[in-house]
Amino acid sequence: MASSILHVALFPFMAKGHMIPLLQLVKLIHNHRSNAKFTIFTTLANEPFILSSLSSDSLPLELVDIVSFPFPVTSEIPSGVESTDNLPSMSLFYPFVYALEGLRPQFEIALAGLQSQQHPVTCLVSDGFFYWTQEVASKFDIPRLAFYGMNNYSFVLYTMVDMTRPFLEVESMDELVTIDGSIPWARVTRNDIDSPWCDPVPQGPTVEYIKKCGIATFNSCGLLVNSFEELESQYLDYWNMKFHPKAWCIGPLCLANDSKLGNFEKPNWENWLDKKWVEKKPILYVAFGTQAEVSSDQLVEIMIGLEKSMVDFIWALRIKPNQEELIDGLEERVEGRGLIVRGWVDQRKILEHEATRGYLSHCGWNSVTESICAGVPILAWPMSAEQHLNARLIVEEVKVGLRVETCNGSVRGFVKWEGLRNSILELMVEEKGKMVRNNVEELAKVAKKTIEEGGSSWNSLESLLTKFETIKVSTSD
Repeated sequence: MASSILHVALFPFMAKGHMIPLLQLVKLIHNHRSNAKFTIFTTLANEPFILSSLSSDSLPLELVDIVSFPFPVTSEIPSGVESTDNLPSMSLFYPFVYALEGLRPQFEIALAGLQSQQHPVTCLVSDGFFYWTQEVASKFDIPRLAFYGMNNYSFVLYTMVDMTRPFLEVESMDELVTIDGSIPWARVTRNDIDSPWCDPVPQGPTVEYIKKCGIATFNSCGLLVNSFEELESQYLDYWNMKFHPKAWCIGPLCLANDSKLGNFEKPNWENWLDKKWVEKKPILYVAFGTQAEVSSDQLVEIMIGLEKSMVDFIWALRIKPNQEELIDGLEERVEGRGLIVRGWVDQRKILEHEATRGYLSHCGWNSVTESICAGVPILAWPMSAEQHLNARLIVEEVKVGLRVETCNGSVRGFVKWEGLRNSILELMVEEKGKMVRNNVEELAKVAKKTIEEGGSSWNSLESLLTKFETIKVSTSD
C-alpha cells in the first residue's frame, strides 16, 4: 500500500527568478497540507540559498529534503558558477542550460531511490527548461507539472506567434500586429517578442531547444502559472480552451507565508526608508533584476535622469566591475535624496514599505507580481525575454503602470535622461501616476484574497492537490 502522505518533488532551474517562486510554492502547499513532504533537487552551490529561503516560522525543515548534485563539468561555464545571476555574460545562458542536461543520470538514480522509500513521490514540479525530467518522471509513473515563471498572457502570445508566424510580411519592428482574430485586442510588435521568435521564420539551436521543452510540457499533466485568474482570466480561458496541458493559476506565490525566524537588525536601507516615511517623502524604487545587462551609455543616462528628476529614490544597483568608475560621485551628489544599495536586498520588503510609491522595473514577472501585491505602480522598462509582453499586460491591459519614454518611441529604444526624468515625474507626481496607483491598490486587495481559503488560486491549488491524492489512492488500491 502506498503512503497516504503527499510527497512533492521540485526541480527548479538555477536562476533566482525561477528558484524563488518554487520555494514559495513549497510554503503554499504546506499551508494546504501541513504533513506534506518535499524533496528539492538542485546543485551543491545552490543548496545554501534554498535552505535560507525556506527558513520560516511556519515550515518545519524536517519536512524538506534537499538532494544536491555536483554541477556538470563544462569548458564553457566557469568553475563555481551554478546560477545564471553569476554568469559573466548572459551570452552563456544557453551553454549553461545545455550543461544542466548532464544532471539527468544523477536525477534518475535519485528519483529511483525515492520511489523505493516509505513515502514515494506523488508528483514532480519541474522547471520547463528541464525537458528531460518528463521522460524520467514517466519512467516511474510520476505525474509532472511544468513551471516557467511566466503568465498566461505571455504563454498565449508566444505560442500563437510560433503557430501563426504573424511577422512574415512585416518589416517594421514596431508595427502592431493582431495575432489571432479571437483575441483582436491582443496586438504586439516584433520588438515585443524576443529573438529568435521575432524573426519571420524562427530557427536555430535555441528554437530546437525550446521545442523540446514545449513537447515535454505538452506531455506533462499540468502547467503551473504564478498568476491569478482575476488578473488575466481571458488568457487563462483561452489557453485552456486551445492548448494542452491545462494551466493552473496558483499565485501570486510571493504572498505565501515566509516570515523569517529570529529578530534581525534592520539593514541600512530599511532605516533610510523609515526616515523617508517620517519625512513624508515618496520613494521610487529602481531595480532591473539579476540578469539585465545595462550598457555603459545607458547607465550614464539613468544616473542623470534620476538626479534631474529630483525624486527621492533607492537604487538596487548591479553593474559590471568596469562600470564602477561611471557612478563615481553619484552618491555624493544625491546624498540625502537617493540611496544606492549594492548586493542583495529584500525587494518585497522595499516594495511593501509605506514610503515606496513607485517602481522603475525591468518587468520580470516575479517583480511585477510583487509590485502588484504591494500596491505599487510600475514604470515599465522591459529588457529581455518575455518582459516586453509583461509590460504590455501591465500598462495596456491591467493599467497598473506606465512606460518609460524612449528616444525614438520604440519599445526597445534607447532611454535618454530627459525621457527618464519625464517618465519618473509622470509616475510619481502627475495625474496619470495617480490613476495607475489607484488601480494597483485595488488590484492588490484582489490579489491577496486569491490565495486565502475560498479564493481562486486557493481553490485551484486545492483541486490540483486533491487530484494527485486521488490518483495516488487509486494507484495503491
